[in-house]
Amino acid sequence: MKYKQLEKKRLVLQKSHIHGWGLYTEELIHANDFVLEYVGEIIHRQVAKRRYARCGIGGGHFLFRVEYDTIIDSTKKGNKARFINHCCAPNCSVKVIVVDNQKKVVIYAIRDIEPGEEITYDYRTSIELNQFHCLCGSKFCKGMIK
Repeated sequence: MKYKQLEKKRLVLQKSHIHGWGLYTEELIHANDFVLEYVGEIIHRQVAKRRYARCGIGGGHFLFRVEYDTIIDSTKKGNKARFINHCCAPNCSVKVIVVDNQKKVVIYAIRDIEPGEEITYDYRTSIELNQFHCLCGSKFCKGMIK
């Protein structure tokens, strides 16, 4: 299946039991299905540090680290993917793929996800800059995201 042919899922924002707002599916998503792409402004690590120096990187901002020096900042330019919360027992995984010589961050289901279920992935699969307390509430919760 080609990247541009990936079907979009019906996803909505709702209050989350994990943290703030979360992204939920309105339809059954099958294991290995594409869920959505994490999009935003591509910035350098140093830009992110300057931009968010006061509150700390990740402190209320929506950042996904693709590589050591490459970060997607979806704080002002992004999509619903920025509202996906962390879970130590997630229902999705993140893959970095290359399309037309550009790296894309795509989110896939790792198991069937039922309608009304919150979409989650393990933040430790991206290269995080800081560690922070986990709020997922899973019986597999590790307590810290590092």
